[in-house]
Formats: sequence, structure tokens, C-alpha cells
Amino acid sequence: MMIALVTGAGSGIGAAIAIRLAAEGHRVAVNDLSQSAAENTVAQIKAAGGTAKAYAADVSDEGAVNAMVAAVTEDFGAPEILVNNAGFGHQALFLEIEPAMFDKIFAVHVRGNYLCTRACLPAMLEKGAGHIVNIASQLGQIGGVELTHYAGAKAAVIGMTKSLAREVSNKGVRVNAVAPGPINTPLVEALSEDWKAAKRAELPLGRFGSPAEVGGVVAFLVSDDAALFVGQTLGPNSGDVML
Repeated sequence: MMIALVTGAGSGIGAAIAIRLAAEGHRVAVNDLSQSAAENTVAQIKAAGGTAKAYAADVSDEGAVNAMVAAVTEDFGAPEILVNNAGFGHQALFLEIEPAMFDKIFAVHVRGNYLCTRACLPAMLEKGAGHIVNIASQLGQIGGVELTHYAGAKAAVIGMTKSLAREVSNKGVRVNAVAPGPINTPLVEALSEDWKAAKRAELPLGRFGSPAEVGGVVAFLVSDDAALFVGQTLGPNSGDVML
């Protein structure tokens, strides 16, 4: 079993990924901006018999990321699995997106991905083995109204995934992405019932996914069963996007 670092794992999809990886026997470093949120996920993992520890850090802060990865390495060993999940949503018409918000979206989703990967990759390359899974979104594939900044950042994540995979897959490090569609997270659950009903009617499966189902996709990608998956973007989206 391996050492996994999951960013933004204090709730939602990130927490589900951390919990699933721990259930698979991996030792999990649970990152979140909030220490208490990270500790909550750790408590769930430990209650189920898994091994985990919480690490609070802002993934857009280079010093904080480097310190976090150093702490994880000291506690568990160098991460062999990195799941770049940290992110947040924001919706606004293009002309209403303030430059500060645009920069923040890219700082967390894109710069954060870069910094965490940059901190973890050297040890993976030295070992000749490792897994990087970047959590994107189907919006990075198809775009979305009032989501130009968010969709643009997620498209960047997909492009980074493909490019890095071409660089390091022959060195034993597999890089892939997951682009979820509508998932039953607090963000989606807060939307109007009319919107949710209309959206479900559009989906071939007729339902939204669960965070645990996304966790299962990540667990697959870091398993031996996914040995041929390199630079891929898997879409647990209930059929909303078919590529």
C-alpha cells in the first residue's frame, strides 16, 4: 500500500477520495485550508480502521505547500499518490468577474496543482513510481454559462495533465485526471429543486453521482488495473458529457 496526499479533502469529493483510498489500505495525508475540516475527515478514516493525518495548508502558497509535503514525508514518507482536488466554485457573468476573483480561481485550481505536483514529483521520479490524479470538471471540457473563469481553470488542469503525462509516464509516474459531472455535494444540493429536477431529466442515467463514486474512480486510477491509463480524463458524469 502507498502514501497518498489528497488536497481539499475536508469535505465533499475530496473527503470521499481520502476515505476511499484509506479503505483501500493507503496511508492518507488529508489536506484542507481548514484544520478542523481536515481533522473531521481523518476522524472518519480512523473510525473505519484506516490511517490518516490532517495537514492544513493553502495550496496556492508555495511555502505552505513545501512545508506540508515535508511534514507528510517526515510523518509517513514521501507521497506516492497525489490527488490535486483543492478548489472552490464561483459563478458570475464574464463582465462581472472581478480580476481578484479570476486570479484566485486560477491560483487555487491551477497554481495549486502546479505547486503540489512540483513538491511531490521529485521523490516519485527518484523512486521510478507514482500516481498523480488531477480533479478537473466536465465544465473544463464543455464550458458553462457564468463560469468562464472556473471552466478555464479546469481546462488548464486537463491540459497540464496531458502534458505532464507525456513527460513522466516513461519514468514510472502515471498522470491522469477525473472530470466529474453533477455530483451530490453541498454546492449542488443548495441549488433549487427546479434546477435539479430539470438537470436530472437531461442525464441518461437520470441521477446525480455521489462523492463516493468519484472516490472509486480515483481508487481505480491508482490501482494496477489502470496500468494502461496515461494522460486520460475520466468522466463520472451520468452521461452528461460523452467524449
